[in-house]
Amino acid sequence: MTVTDREDVLESCRRFMAGKPTADFIPGETYIPPSGKIIDEDDLVNLVDASLDMWLTTGRFASDFEAALAKKMNVKRALLTVSGSAANLLAFSALTSRKLRDRRILPGSEVLTVAAGFPTTIAPIVQNQCVPVFVDIEMGTYNVNVSQLEAAVTQKTRAIILAHALGNPFNLPAVKEIADRHNLFLIEDCCDALGATFDGKSVGSWGDMSTLSFYPAHHITMGEGGAIMTNRKIFARLVESFRDWGRDCWCPPGQENTCNNRFGWKLGDLPVGYDHKYTYSHLGYNLKTTDMNAAVGLSQIAKVDDFIAARRDNFDYFSNAFKSEGLDEHFILPSATPGSDPSWFGYLITIRQDSPLRRRDVVNYLERHRIGTRLFFAGNITRQPAFEGVEHRVASPLVVSDTVMNDTFWIGVWPGIGHAERSYIAEVFTEMVKRLTS
Repeated sequence: MTVTDREDVLESCRRFMAGKPTADFIPGETYIPPSGKIIDEDDLVNLVDASLDMWLTTGRFASDFEAALAKKMNVKRALLTVSGSAANLLAFSALTSRKLRDRRILPGSEVLTVAAGFPTTIAPIVQNQCVPVFVDIEMGTYNVNVSQLEAAVTQKTRAIILAHALGNPFNLPAVKEIADRHNLFLIEDCCDALGATFDGKSVGSWGDMSTLSFYPAHHITMGEGGAIMTNRKIFARLVESFRDWGRDCWCPPGQENTCNNRFGWKLGDLPVGYDHKYTYSHLGYNLKTTDMNAAVGLSQIAKVDDFIAARRDNFDYFSNAFKSEGLDEHFILPSATPGSDPSWFGYLITIRQDSPLRRRDVVNYLERHRIGTRLFFAGNITRQPAFEGVEHRVASPLVVSDTVMNDTFWIGVWPGIGHAERSYIAEVFTEMVKRLTS
């Protein structure tokens, strides 16, 4: 294929995508999902461009996307993987490496977290034979109750792993101060919070490592994909090793002898000069992504600021609309953590205890009127079937976590919700409250 042939193919893709019809929004008929992706001709062009390379595994687009992502997150390194869940697994597994010597996390160690959130923030703790220790959250911000966090620290505590709840940062200065004072690792799960800041500093740049998800529901998408961010070379090397089969070698795909000592190593009980490309320092995985996925991510990140602005605008619209109609009499509306500028993933709503409304009735009403809803993921994860028999410790009564499990839900703020959709949502909420409380 010549350069001209390639350009013709890509231009055809651009015309095809630009010419796709868009459906009009019909109130009460068109379903409004709580999350989704915004894809345009640039995304298709990048995807096909990567496909024409026929490199298939990690390549030039992945390298460019990692560099762009690190710059956006204000960190030194970003490493792509297959999902946000895999990113959490790799970040935590890296902390168990014997290469960290006395600081490595050993089986039986305790890790502080919250019970209300997504299960794969917590799963890597258990999968690495450690013990999750649960602290309650605050109503309104839905983030960790920092006043209870330090009291949960024991001699067994080795790390803190917390998610920024639906794009709303937890109190990063306070949590980091506790982590630093007790010599604990800190992992930020930023899967729902790309673009959020605290005191003007990007989330994901505060902890030892942080993670992102690029599933179609998130701020930008690769289809399937995730990333781990860090400012420490040692952590980047360890994540790379666990991601790439557990190998000790750090050569990029298609390259070799980056260390200039490929046949000069003596590691473990292997013979002197055993090929470094086939020397394994960890029991790892293969969790690399493809260049096609990365190509879409590279195109998407160029538009992320517009996506974030749309999310914030929709969030503000709902807050103003619901308050102006007096709906906060029945609903606790979400609030930003003081000092933060969230990058909202959804609009979290909790039904007040003294309201006659019940969540099942509310979400059924909304879904019947074609408005998508979601719960706050696992609710109180200690009550999930998968958690039966799992060793854990509850450091403080999970009162708010249980309330969220019973009375909280969220609606979307993603860029696919335009002026017509959000006006309809506000009207349905007002009518719903009147009908269900009369």
